[in-house]
This record gives sequence, C-alpha cells and structure tokens, in this order.
Amino acid sequence: MMEGYRYADEHTPPPPRRASDVAVERFDHLFEVDPRLMTAHVAQQLFPNWDTLRIAASRAGHLEWMHRHWADTVVSGQALLDESDDLDDPVDGAEAPDAP
Repeated sequence: MMEGYRYADEHTPPPPRRASDVAVERFDHLFEVDPRLMTAHVAQQLFPNWDTLRIAASRAGHLEWMHRHWADTVVSGQALLDESDDLDDPVDGAEAPDAP
C-alpha cells in the first residue's frame, strides 16, 4: 500500500537534540550547525526530510569520488587533531611554535 505525500510530515524535521555548543542532531549521526547561529549571514532552506537523508547517505560516495579525482594525498581528521595536540603540548620545556 502506498502512502500519500504529506507536506507537514516531510517538511517538519524532528526536534533538534543538542550535540555541542554549536551543533545539533535531528537524525541519528547527522550533525548540523545550530540553525540559530546561521540566521544573520546564511539563509536557511527548507527541504523535505527524505532529501536530508538522501544527501547524507550520498556524502561518503561523493567524498570518495573527490579523493580519487583530485587528491594526491588524503589526510585523516584524526591525524590533523593529533598534530595540533602535539603543537599545543611542548616537549622538554620547548616553546610551542607560533601559528603562521
């Protein structure tokens, strides 16, 4: 049996759950910048919930395509965080280098 399209059901996202000071989560494992922080400079678009889920599901494939076609090297986010932590924690009393 096919259900009819209900505008209100599809265009009303689930209530946000606070993930951090700047992020909310409406769908499991899909984080977004808190829309309240983006009202001054970024106009918010309304689109159906199913489209949000479709876009999120296709992100990994799109990123893999970009890496295959444009990246010489792919660096993990964790590697960048580890490097940043190393710069913040001087070793043997040495001063941390100034940021460029």
